[in-house]
Amino acid sequence: MARREWLNLNGMERRGDGICRCRRPFTLVQPGVSPLAEIRGVTSGAPMPCFPSRRLSRCLTGLLVFLALLAGGSLLALLRTPQAGHARPAVGGPVVAVRAEDSPLAVTGPCQDTFVAHDLAHTSRAGEAVPRLFDSNGSGLAINDLDGDGRLDIVLADLAGPLAILWNRGHLQFERQELPLLRRARGVAAVDVDGDTRLDLVVTHGVAAPAFFRNQGNRHFQLTPMPGVQRPAYAMAWADLDRDGDLDLVTGSYDAGRQQEVGANYLFGASAGVWVYLQADGRWQGQQLAEAAQALAIAVWDLDDDGRPDIWVGNDFDEPDRIWLQRDGTTWLEATPFRQTAHSTMGIDRGDIDGDGIPEYFATDMKPYSIHPRDLAPWLPLMEAATQERRPWDPQVSENVLLVRAGDRYVNRAYPSKVDATGWSWSAKFGDLDHDGHLDLYVVNGMIAADLFPYLPQGELVESNQALQNQGRGRFLPAPGWGLDSRRSGRGMSMADLDDDGDLDIVVNNLNSPAQLFENRLCLQGKGLVVELRWPGSRNPYAIGAQAILHTGQGPLLRDVRAVSGYLSGDPASVHFGVPRGSDPLSLEVHWPDGAVTWLEQPLPGHRLTLIREDGP
Repeated sequence: MARREWLNLNGMERRGDGICRCRRPFTLVQPGVSPLAEIRGVTSGAPMPCFPSRRLSRCLTGLLVFLALLAGGSLLALLRTPQAGHARPAVGGPVVAVRAEDSPLAVTGPCQDTFVAHDLAHTSRAGEAVPRLFDSNGSGLAINDLDGDGRLDIVLADLAGPLAILWNRGHLQFERQELPLLRRARGVAAVDVDGDTRLDLVVTHGVAAPAFFRNQGNRHFQLTPMPGVQRPAYAMAWADLDRDGDLDLVTGSYDAGRQQEVGANYLFGASAGVWVYLQADGRWQGQQLAEAAQALAIAVWDLDDDGRPDIWVGNDFDEPDRIWLQRDGTTWLEATPFRQTAHSTMGIDRGDIDGDGIPEYFATDMKPYSIHPRDLAPWLPLMEAATQERRPWDPQVSENVLLVRAGDRYVNRAYPSKVDATGWSWSAKFGDLDHDGHLDLYVVNGMIAADLFPYLPQGELVESNQALQNQGRGRFLPAPGWGLDSRRSGRGMSMADLDDDGDLDIVVNNLNSPAQLFENRLCLQGKGLVVELRWPGSRNPYAIGAQAILHTGQGPLLRDVRAVSGYLSGDPASVHFGVPRGSDPLSLEVHWPDGAVTWLEQPLPGHRLTLIREDGP
């Protein structure tokens, strides 16, 4: 185990004085010792020596004695295992107990070692038979349980037609319902905006403020104002930014598309850019962070490990990505933690791809995935016209970026990880598709634009979506045998367990072709564990912004509860773990959006686990 892994695994932070201080609860597992012999401890941020892993066995005894004395208890108290469902003391926030409910996941038939594609009753189209910029950007989707029946439903946006809800009837059968009040939908999020425990729909459409469809129950949605949310938005993200218990909103405009759609009125319309809207008592207080934006993706994550969510806006064209670090909920400091960013960021996701307990960040751009003449030829005229000299001070690169933590900055490791080129890429998501304990990567791609590709039939750059299998330690290789190489020009994409069998299925909203559901029928290397967090006493009852860490004999597995990720795509209010055979879960650690912490011992793979927090914010 490398030194950095040892320090991170144990939640410790090296300071300049050579002292480590605990940032969160930690688990010590001596190399070569059964996970059953694990020893856990908690401190309150007191200093202690930092030991490299090669000294772990020699120093373990002294460290345990130190912890026992610090806690005022005996060594036996450190070794005692709490009862399942009881919270364990943790650093960083109060400890909260939960009520745990679990149910076994469905058992499916024989595997086929591939994904099986199913067409869905929806085709997203632009206004013209052959789209032009920026209708060519297509639309997104969202997946969540909108009617509370325990099955995940699908919401598909469209530019030329109505928003469509596909109600999940079980066994991958769906019933279509249209919301005819909205056209030209771009991004979709299924979130509980008003905290009434029903999941609402929020939709962006580029030239105006987001549309809020309040869930009235019984599959009925009412178009409802959001007082104070007034600025045009293309991309959005949701989180409890000020930790007051309700969800706040971040929006970004796509100024190039807005100018094209409204023409000369663009100069006289409402100013757009990047806005933060804090919610309080049903109203929204707006704060503008940037006057202009070309935002195709927005992510809200803690980038500097201070416990507060920060903002990353992924911009198209020469407008660089912009990052704001939060200071107190209303104060935002613009920063440049990334040494490189994508030139035209189109989708953003994050995940711990190398198992070191630290998440990596991935952003998509445009770069041919093959130099074979057949694949490269359609790109060449456009590449020749767009070629420009790289400015040495410019952090933007025309390829995907994989940002890995290196000290207080992030460096781009996309090329050595073999994820720098996935075609004209849109939505990208990490997920453990084969249950080997490593996060895989799926990227949808393709482009249809008459004004960009007049030399191609129907103006279409036809490409194969890219499935990349994580080989361990964050190195990826193509997985052509998985059956995910659709050539239908995908745009929005999300992963979720749609048939309740514990593995991740995939939904793609294509442009000018039927949307697709890819049913996971791989011969898996382990079992799935689906975790849902519920906090009905708060105005964030689905715990958006929480983090779940599954501690296993193989190492920690990190997941985020998020509302949106990728490109214009909403995610379900649950997290999925693939648990490989021989790597049983030891404990589940949950960090709630308000900083509180819960521990659960030995969750069962092959189950859906719901943790219900019964206190208020």
